[in-house]
Amino acid sequence: MSTYTQIIYQIVFSTKNRERTLSKNNRDQLFKYISGLLNNKKCHLYVIGGVEDHIHILTHLHPSVSLSSLVKDIKISSCEYIKQSHLFTNFNGWQVGYGAFTYSIKEKQILIDYILNQEQHHFKKTFKNEYFDLLTEHGVLFEEKYLL
Repeated sequence: MSTYTQIIYQIVFSTKNRERTLSKNNRDQLFKYISGLLNNKKCHLYVIGGVEDHIHILTHLHPSVSLSSLVKDIKISSCEYIKQSHLFTNFNGWQVGYGAFTYSIKEKQILIDYILNQEQHHFKKTFKNEYFDLLTEHGVLFEEKYLL
């Protein structure tokens, strides 16, 4: 019997100290690079988006790939890529942690639209507030002092 899964992950992480270093003009190059990483790991990317201080990745993980190893690989590899290609001036790396939230396939289009509209979304809400809302919506207990 083959292995079948249908779990969508929204992975969210920010730049170190939430520095606003991911300039709009080079974000697409970063997103294409991360897309290639996911493709190489046989993960299906639905969409990737973000703003100056964080990114969102909506993906389906291949059953042989663990979430923690995938995020680690994305962060390490993309950090090296950014620094070697001088993609973003003053980029100092990614934050230590990340958020990962699971969704039903039925929510896919709503999530795609949400991630594609990050620029407009963040006119109204800060990343901190967005992240608190995600944690709360998913019932994740957290201490605010570790998120600041």
